[in-house]
Amino acid sequence: MTATEYLNSLNHRYLAIHRNKEDFFWETYMGISDDHEGSAQAETAWNQFLSEPANIAEVRQQIEAAQTQPDSDEKTQTLLGLNGWLAMFKAHALESERARELKSALIKFEAELFEKKQNHVMTYVNEQGQQAEGSLPVLAANIRTSDQEPVRRSAHQALLDLEQWLLQNGFLELVKLRNAFARSLGYDNFFDYSVVKTEQMTSDELFAILDDFEARTRDSHLRSLKQLAQEKGDDALLGHNFIYSFSGDAMRDLDPYVPFSQSLRRWVESFGRLNIDYSGAELTLDLLDRKGKYQNGFCHGPIPSFYDQGNWVAAKVNFTSNAKPDQIGSGFDGINTLFHEGGHAAHFANVKMNSPCFSMEFAPTSMAYAETQSMFCDSLLTDADWLKQYALDAEGNPVPDHLIKAMIDSKQPFKAYEERNILVVPYFERALYQLSEAELTPENVTRLAREKEMQILGLACSPRPLMAIPHLLSDEAACSYQGYLLAHMAVYQTRAYFLEKFGYLTDNPEIGPLLAKHYWHTGNSVNHNGTIESLTGEGFNAKYLADACNLTAEQAWEAAQAKMASLSSRQRVAPASLNASIQVVDGAKVLASNQASDEALCTAFEDYIVSHYGR
Repeated sequence: MTATEYLNSLNHRYLAIHRNKEDFFWETYMGISDDHEGSAQAETAWNQFLSEPANIAEVRQQIEAAQTQPDSDEKTQTLLGLNGWLAMFKAHALESERARELKSALIKFEAELFEKKQNHVMTYVNEQGQQAEGSLPVLAANIRTSDQEPVRRSAHQALLDLEQWLLQNGFLELVKLRNAFARSLGYDNFFDYSVVKTEQMTSDELFAILDDFEARTRDSHLRSLKQLAQEKGDDALLGHNFIYSFSGDAMRDLDPYVPFSQSLRRWVESFGRLNIDYSGAELTLDLLDRKGKYQNGFCHGPIPSFYDQGNWVAAKVNFTSNAKPDQIGSGFDGINTLFHEGGHAAHFANVKMNSPCFSMEFAPTSMAYAETQSMFCDSLLTDADWLKQYALDAEGNPVPDHLIKAMIDSKQPFKAYEERNILVVPYFERALYQLSEAELTPENVTRLAREKEMQILGLACSPRPLMAIPHLLSDEAACSYQGYLLAHMAVYQTRAYFLEKFGYLTDNPEIGPLLAKHYWHTGNSVNHNGTIESLTGEGFNAKYLADACNLTAEQAWEAAQAKMASLSSRQRVAPASLNASIQVVDGAKVLASNQASDEALCTAFEDYIVSHYGR
């Protein structure tokens, strides 16, 4: 076959294997199916396809064949697609039989641990003083917003108990197995392997960036801790009290303005006014918490978007959250997930290349690049002008200025903490995977977690104990958490560019098309730095995020007042269509769809949430 025919065949073979893996992934992670063995087999088949070293030689041979052809658009496009596949296979190829065996063992072990963890019950004492089951999002929301200290303490203890359960039920064996796999590929440990794979840099290069950011934000962070302890006592720095001590009242007061029932409408309208177009994608949203469901939001694309021999293949994208609509804080959490995962979906629905290999949420796609798209979108939610336009109470009244100021006064001093709460994870994971097998004991690893929390957070125990973070257990997410911080750096660089160019972000119809052109259309064919340069004209720069962390509350409030004042000079337009087929589900049950219209989608969702949860 010709090189072009080979490329088309490769695209279609991959789509079938990938779709099977993703369908199993969705059903097991949503708790719809308990076929964990089938899911592991589909995952293994997908991994074996990508990790087969013969693929590299085969693709190179086709590239050489294509290069001998006369210049034409077909030749250019074929070489583009084949080089995309070469990068994909290089990121996943496992050349030794030992590495392939260890990878298969890892997938099987993770599937078994995931199933055990799904069946592990966590409990806390609720506001009625009764023992209640709580998922990770429910426990986190209680720690953040409950005004009863016994509730916060018991929820935090449940996370500490989860850490110990994991340490006794396979997490340490998982670390050992991952390290053995990485060593079979020539790396010292799994962390070093993952950083090269996810961010195309060494651990030393990564920590040059992280250490610099740590130093830039250390003083403002420590000042905020000292000030909080002086104002509210040393107990405010305890893990179960800390976040509530500086944000509990403000976030509880915001709650009536961001009911969960309105979250879908706010997302549809806000993205519509940003002119974000999903290019005909099919979106499935599973938003409600339930037993057996994976306890963290995510976005995956069973069908990647691409041009198949000139014909557009629209994406199929699934994303999820774990909302408990009758819980304080669930509305803001819910809309944050919609903006974050909806940002991922917009990205992966708009990769306009000629192969599915360019529209992937895993290597060679940089995690920092992928998270820049989602985090830019969710960064809008705390902008004062966004809150004024979209945070409305039951009577349609916007959130008052004094509440926005209270949120800034409580949260801005801890902006550095929020970013360092991401930073602590790679510091812990790197040290964890550097431990010898003899050192990998529950006592040592617990001590290491608390030491890193003290080093980076200045707290004896984090409000979110390190090993309770789901990413540490997942193959695709382990040792990649630093991607969120690198993405935040890019987000604030992107925001600064748009603010300089247009003066505002909320409801700006110029933003969607510019993100599509510079950040989305080329997918992973351009690296993270290249996309930023394409839009802003300058390379990746951490300065903008550090500057935002170091603003005083007074400076942040001045900026917020300017945003609100500018609303009077802007003309608000009706939201554009998202150009997507959307359905909201709860497991296997369809709650709402936009088959008739976006308005029908939003109304059906609101009616369901209000009738079942009251708000």
